[in-house]
Amino acid sequence: MKPLLTITERAAKKVRSLLEQQQKDCDEYGLRVYIEGGGCAGFQYKFDIDNKRREGDHIFECNGVKFFMDKKSTLYLAGSEVDYEETLMQSGFRVTNPNAASSCGCGVSFAM
Repeated sequence: MKPLLTITERAAKKVRSLLEQQQKDCDEYGLRVYIEGGGCAGFQYKFDIDNKRREGDHIFECNGVKFFMDKKSTLYLAGSEVDYEETLMQSGFRVTNPNAASSCGCGVSFAM
């Protein structure tokens, strides 16, 4: 069985930093990782700071940070890896999704 979601240490460190900047308790808050319809390829990756469990959520901890994922997003993201990249041109969370048939050039949206 493939892991639900892999979070790199770099991504977890960035989430901890964001929580500290927003003065949010790391024991209560974490990162919600989900997908939405839209973007140039059909679906887009979304990330929000959250502390509320919703019905059907999968909540897990990775590298000392809490992550939330709804049931629908789990179907599309199972086995994916979330990393954080910082370059001269851009910075942000990046998803490597083995379930995606194709991705757009910006890496924010994908098709199944």
